[in-house]
Amino acid sequence: MYIEELKFSLWADFIERDYLEGEFKELIEQKIINGATSNPAIFKDAILFSPAYLEQLKSLQGDAKSKYEALAIYDIRKAADILKPLYEKGDDGYVSIEVDPNLCDDAQATIEEGLRLYGAIGRENVMIKIPATEAGYEAMEALSAASVPVNATLVFKLEQALACAKAFAKGAQRAENVVDTVISVFVSRVDRALDDTLKAKGIQPGLTGIYNSSLIYEAIETLKVSKCRTLFASTGVKGDDYPPHYYVEKLLAYNSINTAPIATIKAFVESGAKKQALPVDKELIKAHFDALSEAGIDLDAVLNRLIEEGLIAFKNAFKEILEAL
Repeated sequence: MYIEELKFSLWADFIERDYLEGEFKELIEQKIINGATSNPAIFKDAILFSPAYLEQLKSLQGDAKSKYEALAIYDIRKAADILKPLYEKGDDGYVSIEVDPNLCDDAQATIEEGLRLYGAIGRENVMIKIPATEAGYEAMEALSAASVPVNATLVFKLEQALACAKAFAKGAQRAENVVDTVISVFVSRVDRALDDTLKAKGIQPGLTGIYNSSLIYEAIETLKVSKCRTLFASTGVKGDDYPPHYYVEKLLAYNSINTAPIATIKAFVESGAKKQALPVDKELIKAHFDALSEAGIDLDAVLNRLIEEGLIAFKNAFKEILEAL
């Protein structure tokens, strides 16, 4: 863990074959990161733009999805093996891989693919990433009941987080072996969607995503679901409005994880920030959300739109990988 007294972990939100052999190992050895996450967009950039995949690609047969899975599974196994010593001593050591995002509304297909991927990778320290949809909640319960670690992703709303936590609690009750689960709360995308409007209306920007995440984090912690933690995702900064480590420092919380791009992680380490930042005082949050409402901003509608846009982005990235392969 990056901050032992806070039980706070830093995971790298990046996967690429050459990186796994170099900088990834260095960051682990320096006790900066103790886990990793991936998604279809990350794999798209790695597979389509890195020469490290060309040799394996030449040897692959079958359809495009089979080729993609072969490439992704190779990388996930490699990351899992590198992280295994951390996992064995109880210091996270997980790497995540997402199911086909096109299955987000099909619970049974998601369950089957999650079990298949987990079995094919063959590593205990792999988390199967599932979008937080109605079908996804059912799949989360089934996989965690089968003792498969799960990363619930694309969580923007409190209702989503509570549904994920409920699914994991039910899964834990049925599981022969209770496994780790995380609920990935997306942060910076909320501010990117709202900041220009807030500036125009005289409302302080850069707070909505953090305040929304603080409420979700508190709710998850209050439920005390066995081995379930909040993971803050979408924590990179785009542009120069905030320091590059802004969403890591402002989200420092007990018993939590932050997954971030490598540049963001390095900036955070350089900042030296280690002070607990969450939970934020609820009166501050209420005042901010009241200001949004008074300004005619429907936060719920914004969050719903971001969920849909997130699903579309993952589906498009997956489509682009398959078309290229």
